[in-house]
Amino acid sequence: MSIVVAYTPDAYGQAALDHGAAEAVRRGTDLVVVNATKGDALVDPRYAHEDQIAAITSDLEGRGVTVTVRHEVVPDVAQAVLEVARETDAALVVVGVRHRSPVGKALMGSVGQRILLDATCPVLAVKPPA
Repeated sequence: MSIVVAYTPDAYGQAALDHGAAEAVRRGTDLVVVNATKGDALVDPRYAHEDQIAAITSDLEGRGVTVTVRHEVVPDVAQAVLEVARETDAALVVVGVRHRSPVGKALMGSVGQRILLDATCPVLAVKPPA
């Protein structure tokens, strides 16, 4: 079993990472961090740089968390998170969510929303501190 975190290098991803790490410590299980991109843009601000991945890995290991990072280019980000959750028999998926208008949700879709609706295990949706 594991805790899976859908990570983006921003305040929402950090909130998900912090909650996921706390759950992993509390439950005594591994943490799997998924940072993925579709690779359809020259620069994707949701895709972490290698130095950011190294920093979060070091930070989590310093907290006593056994961590694996899946840093990949995939056809569908939400599906990638869901597949990792299934592969690792996740007890929980943690995702940072941001406020979006109803029109924004209808036009653009949402990775977080798809994870919430399609995950076969519990999902914890978190926001950064105000």
